[in-house]
Amino acid sequence: MSLINPNDSLERQNEKLQKIADALMKRVEYGPEHSNAAYAQFERAALLEKRVRERTLELERTLDLLHESNAQLGQANQETEAARRNLADAIETVSEGFALFDPSDLLVMCNSRFCRDFRDTTRDLRPGLPFTGYVDRVSRSRYLALPPDVTAESWAAQRIRRHVDRHVMFNVQLAQGRWLQVSEHRTANGGTVVLQTDVTDLIRLERAERERLKDKQSRVIRATLDHLNQGVCIFDENGRLVGWNRKMASLLELPARRLQLGASFNGLVDHLDEEIVFTRGIDRDGFRQWAAKADNRGPISFEIKRGDRAILQVFGRGMPDRGFVISVTDVTPEREAAQKLFELNEILEQRVMERTLELEDALNAAERANASKSRFVAAASHDLLQPLSAAKLYVSSLADRCADANDRSVLNKAESALSSAEQIIDALLDISKLDGDGVQFDIRPVALREILRPLVDEMEVLALRKGLSLHYVDSDLMVESDPSYLRRIVQNLLANAIRYTERGKVLVGVRRNGGSARIEVWDTGPGIAEEDQNTIFEEFKRLDTRASRNEGLGLGLAIVERACARLGHPMGLWSEPGRGSCFMVNVTIAGQAERQAQPGRRAARPVGLAQAGLIALLVENDPQLRRAVSIMLESWDVSVIEAEDAPSALELLDDLQISPDALLLDYQLGDGPTGIALYKSITEFLGPLPCAIVSADRSPNLRQDCKTLGVEFLPKPLDRHKLSRFLDEVAANMG
Repeated sequence: MSLINPNDSLERQNEKLQKIADALMKRVEYGPEHSNAAYAQFERAALLEKRVRERTLELERTLDLLHESNAQLGQANQETEAARRNLADAIETVSEGFALFDPSDLLVMCNSRFCRDFRDTTRDLRPGLPFTGYVDRVSRSRYLALPPDVTAESWAAQRIRRHVDRHVMFNVQLAQGRWLQVSEHRTANGGTVVLQTDVTDLIRLERAERERLKDKQSRVIRATLDHLNQGVCIFDENGRLVGWNRKMASLLELPARRLQLGASFNGLVDHLDEEIVFTRGIDRDGFRQWAAKADNRGPISFEIKRGDRAILQVFGRGMPDRGFVISVTDVTPEREAAQKLFELNEILEQRVMERTLELEDALNAAERANASKSRFVAAASHDLLQPLSAAKLYVSSLADRCADANDRSVLNKAESALSSAEQIIDALLDISKLDGDGVQFDIRPVALREILRPLVDEMEVLALRKGLSLHYVDSDLMVESDPSYLRRIVQNLLANAIRYTERGKVLVGVRRNGGSARIEVWDTGPGIAEEDQNTIFEEFKRLDTRASRNEGLGLGLAIVERACARLGHPMGLWSEPGRGSCFMVNVTIAGQAERQAQPGRRAARPVGLAQAGLIALLVENDPQLRRAVSIMLESWDVSVIEAEDAPSALELLDDLQISPDALLLDYQLGDGPTGIALYKSITEFLGPLPCAIVSADRSPNLRQDCKTLGVEFLPKPLDRHKLSRFLDEVAANMG
């Protein structure tokens, strides 16, 4: 601790030291009793000086920190100002107009390019300007080109409404045909960045491209019209000609000078040849009145006759722009064919009437003969069954008493022969009943389990005897049928399956099939060839005649077919040689008061096709098939471009200058290139397109070629459902 202040001068320090030394000397000389008070004051002074010195040092350190903080603050202000200048310089280098508004929508800063196109507003662009003020000044600028029906106030109000969106982008038209693109973006703290970009060149380029596309579209429409087999004229809302094709002039025999751009509709009608006669529909005045309508111009169709032979069908329809289009089609061959057909029909009707009378007489005679035959068979069968049954009893009793094995074998064979005869007579009796009109059916609800379960139990013995397994899938369905005849039907089917199956299994079960139950009998027998599947239902028809293996009489399926037909139970058959067969009988499920006819299956039409607007190129050298496919596709709202062979298809695509959405190519196209070669040619200048090859050739090579190229293969005869799925995939991929 120092007793003096080192900052004092030397004289002052010596003076203080002298006083301190005098005081100490006096204390030593006179003792403590004389200097207690003075010494205490000295101690207090020394202590206070110490504290003052400490506070002085602390104050000095505080002042040093304050000076250091001020220096850092000054440096920070300098850096901030430098950053602000750098930001302003950077914004100034941006090629677009730039402005920044704070979260309160007050202008913070902008570059010199901001609102440069609105020169009468730049003097007001100062920091602190509200966003609404900026919009108001721009809306009232004389350099802003507003649409005729938009005021400055409405434009400003719409601009403020769009300002609430997080991202905004729109175009503004300026004076002298210039355009400005304005975009807004929100910053992280809720501020707004506004960018203004000159897009005049882009707008002009887009408009030029649009005009070029319109010219190209006009050429495509012209090429399309010239390839039509109909005459076409297009008129605007004022009845002036704006488009036509050469076919129209040839059909109506109009001179070329009449079909000129801007020609009036009434003038063309007036100059029609006097040989043009309105025959069916309306007359000339009615045609003029229809064309003169400004609104509600519905479609119109009528026929005219040119000269002695030519018959033309005229069709007119209004367009959305209040114009209308007229098409003319030569229907002379159709009308002549219809007339010849009418004449032939009259001749045929007369001949049919004569033949019908002859057939009615023959049918009556056949019905009488059939009725006599049925009565005879029924009577003979009934009379023969009794002696046969008696003979069987006699043979059985004689076999029981006969001890000789050879004699017993002969009697067993005789009994078997009598049983076969009895079965034949029973079958003939059933057939005669089913062929006659006197059969009565007991139609009532019956449980399938009550019929199938006992039959399976009975037939299981026969199946086990041949080493077969008989399986039954239980069902709790009730059906409407005659129980006895339904049992006979299933019994014959099961017996047939067991009889013709040498190894494997037999399965009987029931499936639901809409409102009916389908009884199915499956086997693993030899199967039935397709050409034999109709003849097996004939009487005494057996495909396997080896008696040692097949003891059938050939009447079981004949009875099944007749019984199903009379009961109204549709019957079906699936069979494949070497794999087995399945006989199916459909029976109405109980509870349905009446059997409803199954609706015919409609042609498949994908939902999206009506909206997709597909254009398909169809190349088929068969005119009838080509026309049939075109009609079907057009019914699905698919536009069709037809061609007969590869050269004409390529020429047509070159004329139209369009790229189809799908290709339907026949493989065999006469002497020219195949459909595969045509597809490769098309892809060379149009690129890959969805394609389907249609062919009756089902060879693996063609299928492999289609797979390699990635195209669809559709076999002939063409399945409309497969074709619709192909077009549906094309439409889906377009979306």
